Amino acid sequence: MLKITIIGGGSSYTPEIIEGFINRHHELPVTHIDLFDIEEGRYKVETVGALAKRMIENAGVDIELNIEFDRRKALTGANYVCSQMRVGMIPARVQDELLGNKYGMIGQETNGIAGFAKAMRTIPVTLSLCKDMEEICPDAWLINFTNPSGIITETVLKHTNIKVIGLCNVPVCTQFGIEELMGTKDLQVQFAGLNHFIHAFHIWDHGKDRIGELIDKVCSGEEFALPKNLGEVTWVPEQLKHLGALPCGYHQYYYKQDDLEQKEVKSEGYVTRGEQVQEIETALFKLYEDVNLNVKPAQLEERGGAHYSEAACELINAIHNDKRTLMHVNIRNNGTISELPNDCAIEATSVITSCGPQPLNLPPITNPAIRGTLQLQKAFEELAVEAGVFGDYGAALQALTINPLVRKGTVTKEILDEMIELNAKYLTQFNNK
Repeated sequence: MLKITIIGGGSSYTPEIIEGFINRHHELPVTHIDLFDIEEGRYKVETVGALAKRMIENAGVDIELNIEFDRRKALTGANYVCSQMRVGMIPARVQDELLGNKYGMIGQETNGIAGFAKAMRTIPVTLSLCKDMEEICPDAWLINFTNPSGIITETVLKHTNIKVIGLCNVPVCTQFGIEELMGTKDLQVQFAGLNHFIHAFHIWDHGKDRIGELIDKVCSGEEFALPKNLGEVTWVPEQLKHLGALPCGYHQYYYKQDDLEQKEVKSEGYVTRGEQVQEIETALFKLYEDVNLNVKPAQLEERGGAHYSEAACELINAIHNDKRTLMHVNIRNNGTISELPNDCAIEATSVITSCGPQPLNLPPITNPAIRGTLQLQKAFEELAVEAGVFGDYGAALQALTINPLVRKGTVTKEILDEMIELNAKYLTQFNNK
């Protein structure tokens, strides 16, 4: 008998995670699910909760689902806590993206200034959640897919006693794209790096590494499926072949920064992704209100995070049943990537056991282009954690100064000050600084 607590239960993704537990009920004995949300999210959690109950009834499985606004009550008896919260909700995301655009920067929700702002809002709430877990359900696993997942996972690893695994749909979707391009699902893909900053280093097919063949296909222009929010991504063939590994789609923000700035900042009538998501969510919740709907609607795949909830369910399944399957997760480095600190969070292909993920070690990274950018991005993340936990203004300024997507000079301080002012309600850690 297992209890799952979902923090941010009113998310539009919740039907996917409910479907995942329904589909695995024959081997994963989930008997209780609590959907927790804050009062401001009441409409969403009650709407999606009603749909979840209809889905459970339609599937004929024995799961009791409750909606909770008391977090401590929701955590009581939990075996797994899934965090999919968005502090400030969608309007805060739009605000982040517009702030970046205002200063001539890319406004992507997990990269640059927008991702940093989201992390600063989310870190205090995550630490508060973990404090409650340490008291109420200290043996529970925290499955985090709240973005930016790597920074939030590292915060929990360094500053709490909670067992945590971070998840992201990017490696999942990238693997699907690789399998489609290579014409087979019987592949073992090894990813390593950081959240939204990974490379596929090996594509094993019955003992043969086909990474070179994959790169040739991508360079020749063959279509490669990616998450909806990333659009079409192309690479300079000579550069990709020199890497000898396949970057994930989010690397376009670093390799093609000028192109994306032209599209976002200088394009007349540009609509931020956050504003697009608002429209998608409005349509989704209209669907969810239909009392005759009792399955996950196909339109949910229009959201950029498709498949991450499915990955969360399979991760819980693999831990509970000691399945020892390969999954791509955010965990403590502990020497997996020798070029990064042992205590930091990385994203790596891992064997999932009842003790948690056991990552596949990566040989030394000899390509300086990969090694250098990876170390720079990790330094930004370490500083972001320091700033978010302690409200350290100097660390925040250093983090933005070294981030490749943030303009340098006096503008860096200006945008940090405006970000703090705009988010004063949430950034309590900076109150006395």
